[in-house]
Amino acid sequence: SRRHSSKAERAHSTMMNSDMDAVEAENQVELEEKTRLINQVLELQHTLEDLSARVDAVKEENLKLKSENQVLGQYIENLMSASSVFQTTDTKSKRK
Repeated sequence: SRRHSSKAERAHSTMMNSDMDAVEAENQVELEEKTRLINQVLELQHTLEDLSARVDAVKEENLKLKSENQVLGQYIENLMSASSVFQTTDTKSKRK
């Protein structure tokens, strides 16, 4: 009888160890998945930060270029108004 209960105890112990191993393996898989997701979130955050910085730099460059274009436009306008080539002339009235 003692031998029989010992076999039953060992079988029960083996089943419990097997169940615990399965739970441990499942926990390990969950932990790895959580770690992978956390790393993915961190990578996406860094990408977003980089893109935000790039957008800010492009906005700044755009404002600078707009300002330069205004200066160049005014300069060209001044040159055109000072040049006789772009003046409207009435050649018929000068000949008379």
